[in-house]
Amino acid sequence: MAEFDWSWPETIDRQQVEDLFSLSFLLQKENVILLATNDLGKSMIAQNLAFSALMAGHNTRCVKASKMLDELLECESTAGRKRRMKKLCRVELLLIDEVGYMSYDTRYADLLYEVISERYQKQSTIITTNKAFTEWGEIFPSASCVVTMVDRLTHNAELIRIEGESYRQNEAKEKAKAKELARAAKRPKVAAKR
Repeated sequence: MAEFDWSWPETIDRQQVEDLFSLSFLLQKENVILLATNDLGKSMIAQNLAFSALMAGHNTRCVKASKMLDELLECESTAGRKRRMKKLCRVELLLIDEVGYMSYDTRYADLLYEVISERYQKQSTIITTNKAFTEWGEIFPSASCVVTMVDRLTHNAELIRIEGESYRQNEAKEKAKAKELARAAKRPKVAAKR
């Protein structure tokens, strides 16, 4: 976090983010939701929170949403799925990264609902997402559990909104501009005719 560029996002509550590093949300069994478009630092903040929790002695697990849901769906038996689900629900802090980057069918929605529901008010969960909760119906079309899942996830949660332009896109523009200037400097100068 020492290298995080707080001046880059147009909107971020630095104090709110820094307060999370006291890890009091873990004691309160609260969730943390980082909502931002791509490349504004939400995953980096979440991973630093998870690392801080781990260093403070808390049992922590970090997983991308797609990988977690694929692993749960691929369990060959109901018993295997229950064992895997139990591991996810027992951990003190579960970071589910990148919810919203892909669309999922109802089975995936049901699995995520199960994880969120089982952890509800028992353990803390960090979610990173690029979609507002009003758009979660697009991530999980036809899933009837979305409203209840969002309700349980956001109840007793810290919501961190980050707004601004993608850092990588800006960096790519700056590099392209620098290359064009370098090429322009190498082009031979043509004398103006009178």
